[in-house]
Amino acid sequence: MNTQSPVATDILGMVLKMQPNIIISDEQLFDFCQVNRDFRIERNQLGELLIMPPTGAETDERNFNLIVQLGIWTKQNGTGVGFGSSGGFTLPNGAVRSPDAAWIKKARWEAIPVEQRKKFAPICPEFVVELRSETDSLQTLQEKMQEYINNGTELGWLIDRKQRKVFIYRPDQSVKELDNPSTLSGEDILPGFVLDLSQIW
Repeated sequence: MNTQSPVATDILGMVLKMQPNIIISDEQLFDFCQVNRDFRIERNQLGELLIMPPTGAETDERNFNLIVQLGIWTKQNGTGVGFGSSGGFTLPNGAVRSPDAAWIKKARWEAIPVEQRKKFAPICPEFVVELRSETDSLQTLQEKMQEYINNGTELGWLIDRKQRKVFIYRPDQSVKELDNPSTLSGEDILPGFVLDLSQIW
């Protein structure tokens, strides 16, 4: 007799095990998310649904400051489009992820059919940011960042407010760890973008 529960929990929220008995299509997942808007819902590459409660107000305020800074640079630069934490992307490995902030080159974004852009666009952003909240598991977020890199992200920042550390991810490079930096550079992916971390810590 199988006593394994179809529901598991981790520090991020709830994990619903679906496969092999239940397979939810991309369309069904999108509809499921629309009728459960009070939750952040992602799907991992195994087909499991990760259901997370909304973040605390302080974390969201810090994330807003991050998005504002990225948004100002994006408008001034004009070569790409930016996204906040509500947007979902279907990665090449089948996972559906919603980074706290993301950026995609305009040409790649506009190459996606408009109807697909309205849902979980089949694209991996060039740049992603994850901002660790008080209840987030660092290991889980690190695995998520590596997944972005494995699927095509060129630059990723994991900002750990609890330890005042930043982990920088690039393809074919070891993860770079910074202790309490005051700024972060967008390097060659976001040329000229500098994130002021005084508004994030």
